Amino acid sequence: MTQHLAAGPAMTAADTRTGWWRDAVIYQVYPRSFADADGDGMGDLAGVRARLPYLAGLGVDAVWLSPFYASPQADGGYDVSDYRAVDPRFGELADAAALIDDAHALGLRVIVDIVPNHSSDQHEWFQRALAEGPGSPARDRYHFKPGRGPLGEEPPNDWESVFGGPAWTRVKDAADEGAGEGGGEGGEWYLHLFAPEQPDFNWEHPAVRDEFRTLLRFWLDRGVDGFRVDVAHGLVKAPGLPDTGRTGQLRLLGSAPLPFFDQDGVHEIYRDWRRVLEEYPGERIGVAEAWTPDSGRTALYVRPDELHQAFNFHYLQTGWEADALRDVIEESLAAMRPVAAPATWVLSNHDVVRHRTRLGGGLPRARAAALLMLALPGSAYLYQGEELGLPEVTELPDDARQDPSFFRDNGQDGLRDGCRVPLPWERSGSSYGFGDGGGWLPQPAGWGELSVAAQTGDPASTLELYRAALRLRRDQPGLGAGESVEWLPAPEGVLAFRRGGFVCTANTAEHAAGLPAELTKQLGELLLTSGPYDGGVTLPPDTTAWWAAPPAAGQATGTGA
Repeated sequence: MTQHLAAGPAMTAADTRTGWWRDAVIYQVYPRSFADADGDGMGDLAGVRARLPYLAGLGVDAVWLSPFYASPQADGGYDVSDYRAVDPRFGELADAAALIDDAHALGLRVIVDIVPNHSSDQHEWFQRALAEGPGSPARDRYHFKPGRGPLGEEPPNDWESVFGGPAWTRVKDAADEGAGEGGGEGGEWYLHLFAPEQPDFNWEHPAVRDEFRTLLRFWLDRGVDGFRVDVAHGLVKAPGLPDTGRTGQLRLLGSAPLPFFDQDGVHEIYRDWRRVLEEYPGERIGVAEAWTPDSGRTALYVRPDELHQAFNFHYLQTGWEADALRDVIEESLAAMRPVAAPATWVLSNHDVVRHRTRLGGGLPRARAAALLMLALPGSAYLYQGEELGLPEVTELPDDARQDPSFFRDNGQDGLRDGCRVPLPWERSGSSYGFGDGGGWLPQPAGWGELSVAAQTGDPASTLELYRAALRLRRDQPGLGAGESVEWLPAPEGVLAFRRGGFVCTANTAEHAAGLPAELTKQLGELLLTSGPYDGGVTLPPDTTAWWAAPPAAGQATGTGA
């Protein structure tokens, strides 16, 4: 049942900061794994609320909350049954309101997920569509189609689910009672680009568009500062739902055109949403999770009349190699410049292997990558626990896993659970301070030595590195917003760039690198390093250093295009 609560105030403390999102550091909270206040083993909104001072002290600008809406949890909350209610596992609507108010009082903005591509199969609209049967108006809000073959026994097209298998499931309509498993002759199929429990909305239907405008206003009225748009690239499908003509479609995600992703029709939707956002004070924003073939396509989502930011998956997918990183940095900045949008940078999130593990090289490389990312122009996203240097948990027993892709053939590798293990807050205890009732996923031995308590106050810890970096990012005029970098001469394997009176050097090689005189003469005070380094002419491997540089430093060799 939808919960009801009076509208709350918007954030006012930072309303005078025009374009706050252009250089914001935004911290992703995956609520079920962040902090558990009621001791049931699953994180909740009250747990997040209690830890907001920690996030304010870390130095982030905003908190992005993964879904906490009412949901059967078939896909970690991305299967929403009621967009206006908080799932009882996480609390109630009053908890969301209190969290938003407390965050604003601490100077933190709050961004919430919105999931517009699909609903839960338990959503009242979908249940009505099932009950009313073929030809009913309720089915037009989703993609119900007759099957192929003499008896409609084959899916309507060859589209594949991101989670593996066909993107269609057949229903047993009322006229087919007594038919075999999966529906009998005449039973329609419905589209789900993800799990069968996540039927795709039909965004050509005006009721769908009207409903989401109303949902945006519902949460904006309660003070949220923006929305992260899940599967922003997926809402509109190609006319006629044509075959792709090939298998292995998941491998094309973000690299080639697909008839169910990144269709031009999505942009009309986001222009409409931008008008809704601009009805409210305080610069409310929209952030696209858009997997596209290239940065130019991504930029279309952040034109001045559409959304404000888009995740930079091309950067996330780039390995720890200087030339590749320079290319994607230049490409990203160049793509955003014509649309006057900030670039975004991200290393980890709830859907990918944590970067400490993914990049190889262990903690030193993860720390170096973090300092490099935080030095780039634009907005940066942090995923909970990366400031602790958490690795991917790869030794989860099969009976503990909950990622739906783990249980389906030919889909994702099912490793998303490994980045969702509950955070360690204390050195000891049944769940290292996560909560009194253990955790919904098992934490590895030794997790306590990576906890907030263990790292706080230790100048060599990863937590204190992040705190120092975020303080400097606020204090240094050359950091934060911007649209270009000035590349400096550097040896193979090293990135060096200048931004005003700030210089960043990053050695991505596995060996130490000697810095040339034409670079070292442009380096002033050593501000921060990701690992042991005295500021000499030899930069250790997997090390990033931040420097102050006088405005009159030597001539650069080039600029980021």
